[in-house]
Amino acid sequence: GRGPLAGPVVAVACSLKEEISEIKDSKLLSKKKREGLYEILIKRADYGIGVVENGLIDKINILNASLLAMRIAVLSLKKKPSLVLVDGPYKIPDIPYEQIPIIRGDKNELVIGAASIIAKVTRDRIMENYDKIFPDYGFAKHKGYPTREHIMAIQKYGLSKLHRITFTKHLKRE
Repeated sequence: GRGPLAGPVVAVACSLKEEISEIKDSKLLSKKKREGLYEILIKRADYGIGVVENGLIDKINILNASLLAMRIAVLSLKKKPSLVLVDGPYKIPDIPYEQIPIIRGDKNELVIGAASIIAKVTRDRIMENYDKIFPDYGFAKHKGYPTREHIMAIQKYGLSKLHRITFTKHLKRE
């Protein structure tokens, strides 16, 4: 959830106890398949979740917020890892573990793909819950991403408390 105009960024650290062959990058799976794998993963994996809300994203920027969410996720694992595979080109600051950054890790590493599934489903559910509080914006449908419908809702209703100000300052209310 680095690109949405609203909501938190969510990161997951995951350690698999067994290989699950259907796992791949969450963006390449249908919602139904993702949800099914999520249910399997939360039962069979050790995982930690890091969530950084939109207000902090605006204060420290999306890269730092993403790295903070990753740090929270890694540090909340029950079993401490001997090695952390990081999705992307950056290392996570302030964690006491060896790390290997892997560009396109969610496509190439099973454990990163598993983490991406848990993170995507978690964030989607957060946005679906927010839709009940802010029904005018359609968060359940677009999850905060910059769709035409979402931009039109911002122009009609203004920004909600969920919107990332630094991501939406170019959008003007009509």
